[in-house]
Amino acid sequence: MKILITGIHGFVGSNLVQALGDNNELFGVDIISDAMKNVQRIFSWEDLKRGLIPPVEAVIHLAGKAHDVKKTSSPGVYFKVNTGLTQKIYDWFLASPARKFIFFSSVKAAADFVPGDLLTEDIVPHPVGPYGESKIKAEEYILNHPAYEKQVYILRPCMIHGPGNKGNLNLLHQVIKKGIPWPLGAFENRRSFTSIGNLIFIIDGLLTKNVVSGIYNVGDDEALSTNELIRIICKVYGNKRRIWRLPRGLMMGLAKVGDWFHLPLNTERINKLVENYIVSNQKIKNALNIDHLPIRASEGLMRTIESFRKDE
Repeated sequence: MKILITGIHGFVGSNLVQALGDNNELFGVDIISDAMKNVQRIFSWEDLKRGLIPPVEAVIHLAGKAHDVKKTSSPGVYFKVNTGLTQKIYDWFLASPARKFIFFSSVKAAADFVPGDLLTEDIVPHPVGPYGESKIKAEEYILNHPAYEKQVYILRPCMIHGPGNKGNLNLLHQVIKKGIPWPLGAFENRRSFTSIGNLIFIIDGLLTKNVVSGIYNVGDDEALSTNELIRIICKVYGNKRRIWRLPRGLMMGLAKVGDWFHLPLNTERINKLVENYIVSNQKIKNALNIDHLPIRASEGLMRTIESFRKDE
């Protein structure tokens, strides 16, 4: 299959090249033009505008502005990249002979926090902040311009991790590997993650099977607590588990002090650390006609943490 991947140099793009490169003819669109093994050619966004990209059978749109937890990026950047580039590549897809379009949105396009026990695709989207808002605008553009007789998939993955990933999971890993105690053990929150291996399995299924168009959440089968994640990190490093179950009231009180004095530990941050965010992946499993994904959540996280250790 001839496949065009935008943002091909990124974490997910690089892993897709490794997984799909041997049996498919891959092309890329990126702001980085460096050659990649198993990629025929990498084009610029100007090349797309000029009509220089050859016909392909499928488009995987990964390019985007990631969520900036430090809040240093202006809102306009998110809409220019996440919404604007999606419009450009989707318009190109509509006019091309390509039959499949896979857009990487985010669960943050649906909800900043999960109302209830489980996030499903039926939720009425209510994003908070420019990242989620720019992603939902991109989704709306696609839905308002239907691709008749083609297949279009909007994926909403939760946090993606794997070897080579240097996101928020790596920050937690850096703290725990030093033996610093985790003080929020009294909060048994649970969160969904997406192992890169499971993500690639899903992408391969969408490319090779006749799956109905639609919006699909993407995540591992099991949700894990932060305490379980810390135990995995400690197991990889052989560290003694140091989880402190300090009273919840005490920690929330300290967070309020942090609000007053603008400290790193504040109410917003502690709520993010201890909230539940469980995502249902049942719809995508039903669409692919499978009962479970190949990699368990704990196994995938173990591989990721082990890769951090090897890179040190």
